[in-house]
Amino acid sequence: MRALRILLIMVVVLGGIFIAVDRAAVYFAESEAEGRVEISGSTIDSTDISIKGFPFLTQVAGSSLDEVDIELAGIETDAGGRRIRISEMNAELHDVTLADGFSSATAARATGTATVSYEDLTHAADDGVVVQYGGNGKVKVTGAVEILGRTLKRSVTSTVTLVDGHTIRVHADKVPGEGVPGLEGLVRRKTDFEREIGALPNGLKLQRIEPTKNGLEISVTGSDIPLGG
Repeated sequence: MRALRILLIMVVVLGGIFIAVDRAAVYFAESEAEGRVEISGSTIDSTDISIKGFPFLTQVAGSSLDEVDIELAGIETDAGGRRIRISEMNAELHDVTLADGFSSATAARATGTATVSYEDLTHAADDGVVVQYGGNGKVKVTGAVEILGRTLKRSVTSTVTLVDGHTIRVHADKVPGEGVPGLEGLVRRKTDFEREIGALPNGLKLQRIEPTKNGLEISVTGSDIPLGG
């Protein structure tokens, strides 16, 4: 019985050591991966990576990770002209294959959500235009126009759509004062706009878009996404 107790104690101790080593290895791998995430032509404010599954070391030995969760904040394209900054993007990457001595990896598939804040959408709009949540899946766009020497402030309820998978279109459902010669055109030149989304990691595509209280939420899917190298 004494020998059995000693054996059990050793198993528990060794198991604890293995778990501690495994978790330390995960932490190190996550930190290394965060420093390797890059998007060509864009800047990223911050990156957070979480490697799921246990044990991690056996996954590494098989050169395959079950799931890697990634959170990117502040994705902005380094280019001229006005583009829309992605405030935050969260993605779950599945079946991640490690290669080149673990210096690169590729995810077989991914799902997630990208968020564009109304502050960033306002920044992407014309000067003097403010974009807010309008309720019921719409946005409220407010801008000022000059007509007959007077400055008129107009707010419109607008529909937001995704065009060709990379461009956000904001279009007023109806313009107050329709019928006044030239007024609708002046208002729409302020409130209606299209802006291209900044670059995404290769392999990821934008899908459905929906205005919410917290910003524009865009579904993200993808396959064969490179993670480094």
